[in-house]
Amino acid sequence: MQLPQAYTAVLCAMASFCIYVCTYAFRKGFTAGTYLESPLLGIDFKVWLVIAQVTGYALSKFIGIKFIAEIQPKGRARAIIVLLLISWLAMFGFAIIPAPYNIICLFINGIPLGLIWGLIFTYIEGRKSAEFIGAVLCTSFIFSSGVIKTIGRFMMTHGHVSEKWMPFLVGALFVLPLLFFVYLLEQVPPPTAEDIKQRTKRLPMTAKERKAFVQYFLPGLVFNITIYVLLTVMRDFRDNFEVEIWSDFGFKNNPGIYSQIDIPVSIIVLILMSLIMLVKQNFKAFKLAHLSIGFGFMLIGIGSWAFIGGAIHGMFFMYMVTLGLYLAYVPYSIIFFERLIATFKYKSNVGFMIYLADSTGYLGSVCILLFKQFGHTQLSWGNFFVHGAGLVGIIGITGVTLSYLYFYRKKMANELEESNVAVTLNQPAV
Repeated sequence: MQLPQAYTAVLCAMASFCIYVCTYAFRKGFTAGTYLESPLLGIDFKVWLVIAQVTGYALSKFIGIKFIAEIQPKGRARAIIVLLLISWLAMFGFAIIPAPYNIICLFINGIPLGLIWGLIFTYIEGRKSAEFIGAVLCTSFIFSSGVIKTIGRFMMTHGHVSEKWMPFLVGALFVLPLLFFVYLLEQVPPPTAEDIKQRTKRLPMTAKERKAFVQYFLPGLVFNITIYVLLTVMRDFRDNFEVEIWSDFGFKNNPGIYSQIDIPVSIIVLILMSLIMLVKQNFKAFKLAHLSIGFGFMLIGIGSWAFIGGAIHGMFFMYMVTLGLYLAYVPYSIIFFERLIATFKYKSNVGFMIYLADSTGYLGSVCILLFKQFGHTQLSWGNFFVHGAGLVGIIGITGVTLSYLYFYRKKMANELEESNVAVTLNQPAV
């Protein structure tokens, strides 16, 4: 029996959101700690942990270019559960293996985690309600970032849990909820015929098809992958070192500060992204995605330079930059690639494009961490983030402008070509 569209959208959104909250419990719990062990080879121990996890995560994104692009519906739920349990057990290894040998556990933890987003999104893409479901899903990583750190800090400050055991115990709270919500997600029916008609059928892609897609959209993909790398680096840096950034701003031993920023931002982003679902014209929605990205970069740039100039304080800076970051980042996850496929009616899938961008983005994240440690910069974590945000704002606005011009011209050229073909077909035979 086919479920009503509204019920399907709500079920898929709720299950996706909750699964990704659980994913963050296995992924980001350790970032609530500071890990003040002795530096190893001149690098802070926590930086080693972050580099190890992000390297594993980046590797999985390269694996996902092929794996997610070719995945078939059967077996997705089992894959989600198995991958997340592997990542959780890696944190058990982190707890029992002495430092610095337990660094390898973070690398193992990152590999399965990088495939979860793509697996979840295969349930979402190709639906008329994709933006609403995707917006709810994306608020999970905004919401979860603060909530998981709050839980981790609470365990250490009030539950007297050690930093080594805290990540595993945070994950333990979410194992049973994970199993339940994966079961719910499996109850979501596939896209209807009406969904396919409006959004274009989503198909697995072979290596040849992936190469053809990249060649067809190459300049636009270069602009947007560059933008996406900047956003991924900034988001990952903020998530991993938020405790240190807030300490530089004068907010120490305040577990609630993370949720105080992230929850309001997640609500604002959810509302704005959901409204795009009401736009049925794919190209118009695609243009709105560019507008959201550009506005997000503007907030990042203005917030950074206003803070450097002393016009705003640290709390307001974090509100502005966090809101700008996710207004620019979230459209790529739920709108930009979804409406790109629908606008140009190119038979492909969103998973391939997300993993193409993600693989480069997380590689960039590792490079920035290495630069911070070995680039002879004397900036603290907070100041490094502030000055980096100003640079991201400038480059991002330039990149999204070039992207809009490229895709607008390509769309106009396609329409002109289709018009000429139609005229030729309608000419009477001589």
